[in-house]
This record gives sequence, C-alpha cells and structure tokens, in this order.
Amino acid sequence: MDGSKTAATRSGGRILVDQLLVHGARCGYCVPGESYLEVLDALYDVSDRFRLYNARHEAGAADMAEAYGKLTGQPGIAFVTRGPGACHAAIGVHIAQQDSTPMILFVGQVGRDTRDRESFQEIDYRAMFGSIAKWVAEIDDARRVPEYIARAFRVAMSGRPGPVVLALPEDMLTDRVAVADAAPAVPARPAMDAAQAKAVAAALRDARRPLVIAGGPGWADADAEALRALAEANGLPVAVSFRRQDAMDHRSDSYVGEFGTGVAPSLVAAVAEADVLLVLGARLGEITTRTYTTLSAPTPAQRIVHVHADADEIGRVYAPALGVAAHAPSAVAALSAHRLAPDAEPDWCARLRDAHLEDIRPPEHDFPLDMGAAMAWLREALPRDAVVTLDAGNHTGWPQRFLAFGRPGRQLGSTCGAMGYAVPAAVAASLEDPARTVIACVGDGGFMMSGAELATAAQHGARPIVLVFNNATYGTIRMHQEREHPGRVSGTALRNPDFGALAAGYGAAYARVAATAEFAPALEAAMAEDRPTLIELVTDPERISTRATIAKLRGGS
Repeated sequence: MDGSKTAATRSGGRILVDQLLVHGARCGYCVPGESYLEVLDALYDVSDRFRLYNARHEAGAADMAEAYGKLTGQPGIAFVTRGPGACHAAIGVHIAQQDSTPMILFVGQVGRDTRDRESFQEIDYRAMFGSIAKWVAEIDDARRVPEYIARAFRVAMSGRPGPVVLALPEDMLTDRVAVADAAPAVPARPAMDAAQAKAVAAALRDARRPLVIAGGPGWADADAEALRALAEANGLPVAVSFRRQDAMDHRSDSYVGEFGTGVAPSLVAAVAEADVLLVLGARLGEITTRTYTTLSAPTPAQRIVHVHADADEIGRVYAPALGVAAHAPSAVAALSAHRLAPDAEPDWCARLRDAHLEDIRPPEHDFPLDMGAAMAWLREALPRDAVVTLDAGNHTGWPQRFLAFGRPGRQLGSTCGAMGYAVPAAVAASLEDPARTVIACVGDGGFMMSGAELATAAQHGARPIVLVFNNATYGTIRMHQEREHPGRVSGTALRNPDFGALAAGYGAAYARVAATAEFAPALEAAMAEDRPTLIELVTDPERISTRATIAKLRGGS
C-alpha cells in the first residue's frame, strides 16, 4: 500500500477493503445488503484489483468462498447482510469448519447505538457462530480494523485452517479515522522436525502391513507429488479420507482407494489386516472410520501414527502409538529422508492395489444410461487439471468411485454432507480460471437448492458443466428409508421442473442424456461451450447407489 495513504483519514469500510488488498485477497462473493454499503462503495474504487461476484443466495456466496479457500489455500472472502443473510450463509461456515477450509465471512451488523434492543435483523453472532467458527468477533472501533483483519487472516490459515466470522456495525463502517495498515499476515503452521521424522520412521520399522491414510487440507500440487514419490519409494499403500481424493495420484500403483460413504469392502478389510496406520493430515472421523466401527476406541488393535496440524485432534477418539502435531505436507518432506516399513510383506501394496482396480470396474447395468460406463469414459476424457465438484447424496458415488483424481486436477466436495454445494463451488472454480474444465456433480434435489447460481456464472463469464443426476428422489434418504422401512416411501419422491427451460432461463446450454451413447457427445459439446452447461442425466431410481438396489434393500436379489 502507498505509505502516505495509511496516514490519511479513511472510513471504516475503506480501511477494511484496503486491508483485504494488503493480505492478498483478489476476489470475494456476496449478496449485497444495506448494512455494509460503505464496504460496497469502497470496493467500487478497487474493482481493477478485487473482483466482487454477486451470488443469488447467501448460501451460494458462502459456498463459493469456501470452495475458493479449498482451491487456493487462501481465505475465501464472503460478504452478507445481517440477520437472514447471516443465517443463510451459516452452512458455508459449517462446511469450512468440518472441511478445515480457510474462509472469512463478513456480516453487516446493526448500528452500535441500537444493539441489545432486538432491533431490525439483530443477532448475536458470537453466540450464533461460536461453535462452528475458529474465531468470531465484532469490530466496534474503526481504528482497530487493520488489527482484526490481520488476525482473521492468520487464524483462518494457521494450524488446522477454518472459518472466521467478523461482524461489522454499519455505523462503524462510516466512521472516519486515521490508522496505518497492518503488515501482510503470515500463517503459523507446525512442521515436522528431523527428530520427529526419525521417531515416525522407527514406529513403522517393524510394520508388515502398513497403510497410509492421507487427507485434510493444505496439499499443494508439489506436496501431492511428494506424497506419491514417498509412497512409491517405500512400497506403501495410500488410501485417502472422504473427499480428499486429489491428495494422491490415482494412477500411482500405491493408490488403493478412498474411505468415503461408498468405501470398498476390500479397503475396510485392509484396515482390519493392517498392523500400522500412518495417518497424514486426516481426521479419524465418522465417515473415515465407518461410524467408528473399523477401529476400536479408544485403543485400536492397529498401531496408529497420527500426524495432524491440530494437537487437540490427535487422540480425540483413538489413542495413537505416536502423535505429531505438524502440517501433513511438511511430514512428507521430512519423512522422505527415511526408509519406511522396510519389512513390509512384499505383495501387501500390490494386493490392495489390485483390489482397488477391481472395484472401479463398472458393475453390470441394464438401464439405458449406464453411469458406471459413463464415468469410465469421463475418467479418460477429462483434462488432467480438471476440477470436479461434488454435492451430497448417493449420486456422488459414481464420480467418487469411477473417476481418477490427482494433481493438478482437483476434487472439491463438502465433507459435512451439505446439499446444494456442488453448483456454487463449480461456479467459483470456473470464475477463478474460466479456461479450466469444471464439472459439478449434483442430484436433482441438490440442484434445486442452488441451481440459480448458474445465473451468477453466466453473468460473470464462468462456464461450469453441471451434471444433474435426475432419479426423481432424494436418493440417500430413500436408501435409508428402504433399509429401515422397506416399501414405505414417505417424503422422498420429487416432481422436477423442466431442466432445459431452467437452463435456458439462466443463460446456460442444455442437453438431456437418457442413454449411455448420448453421454460422450453431450460432454464433448459442453467442453467446447463458452457459457455454462446443464446436462440432465436420466438415472435409474432402482440403482439407488453404486453398491445397492432398492430390490436388494427390500430383501430381494
């Protein structure tokens, strides 16, 4: 920043915007509100350096910011207005918290002179967001804006990354004060040192059936490549935690699968066989452990070596043989100097790899649109740097099971099970690089929650390809329903609109795919489009997941 400018009198809103530039923010997502007009006005003057994208719903704006944080490692920035705007945006904060994503949500707030009177749209944001954000604060003094923003960036990126929420009283934003800008924030990330690396290597020295579980945030392309090299050099099988598939190259002979909602039975069996688990950056949470059933709590049979940036996460459920508070990519770099698991069974990694390759063979399917075959085609057709965004629901089992991930390609999906995430996440990814192929995978129910963000994409020049898996049901809940109460369908059937008409209204191209042979031409045409594309996939409601049918859930074959 210009040094002379820091001494000038500025409004609180102007100071805030200047701090965003100081800390390297390049864009933000919003639904505008009168509670932060001064910020909007200040952003007008820096539109050549900071792009503001106006979403159609605050949940969409927050999801875009969260996806940006995943994609870049820098805090995604969102602005929403007080009360209802903040409530709508809360889902993005929850996603960022569970997914360990750096994000800063700015919320307009009532004026300081009307607080604590239940004034129009007033909410106590510390109480509202306190359990799902790393830090929540309200800036009461414009002179402290640089301090608060610098801290927000540091907190969002340091240790285990996560969301920060800052409330902005509207009268504070109009106050004019003279204050210097802060220095650019530098995150604090614990690194594995040589002594810790030696201890980890010693813990793996006698392993016969070691298994690496990689996950969590912060894997840059070079880090993912280092993980692949470490695994291959030591013959280590690597699985990934839920929706962290891009941390490990699937084309590597060391990649053996994902601990997701549709985990392969062979991978579950491998955990039972393993004698040492090296957990790098992943939480041993509910999805990764199949509701805490694959490992015994608190002391599992396997020796666990857990590396995680948050010391409080280590041993949260499972007592490790060794715990190291460190940023997982730093652990990979430190461990590269050691020989890991030299006494491992010679065919252990190859056996798990073969089981994985067998699992990604598409199952037999007699419905006109064979999604396994379609995903297998897409696996080979996608550019290596493509971004795939995932919504919540059983339909994501098809891309998770049958697509191949690996840097520079990216997988962006919510680990907290939030419906409506895939479309705004894809919009954010495409806005970041419109030349990059971005594919959103979303069910018909999830699309109806956030599909309007295609209008945001069309307005700002993004060109995501949205695959709408249409089986006319809330599929995941229908699956649970059929398992617990066979044949008693209640509340899960959907009557959908004309998706082609919706696409046209949003300014998007459209194709309807009802047969396998129609899939490839539709995708090839979409990749050539210079605008968003919605592709409706007419999927089999009987095939409720990649591993189950409704008939099977009802006790049939």
